[in-house]
Amino acid sequence: MKVKVLFFAGLREQLGTSAEEIDLPAGVSTVAGLRSHLQARGGAYEKAFAGKALVRSAVNQDMVPQSARIKAGDEVAFFPPVTGG
Repeated sequence: MKVKVLFFAGLREQLGTSAEEIDLPAGVSTVAGLRSHLQARGGAYEKAFAGKALVRSAVNQDMVPQSARIKAGDEVAFFPPVTGG
């Protein structure tokens, strides 16, 4: 299943890309699974998505928990928490 993955702010800078289409392996059906799949790529991906790294996610522009299901054609966005004042 193919999904479009978007990276924002510091993640975009760290990974060197703002978006990519990924053909997910069987069994990856949640945001957490996608995150693990990305982390397994190693290098900058491993660091960006490691353990307790604070990364928020959205599916089709709606904020979702890591347990949210994803399906073919979804747009999944990852971004670090934003602070302001």
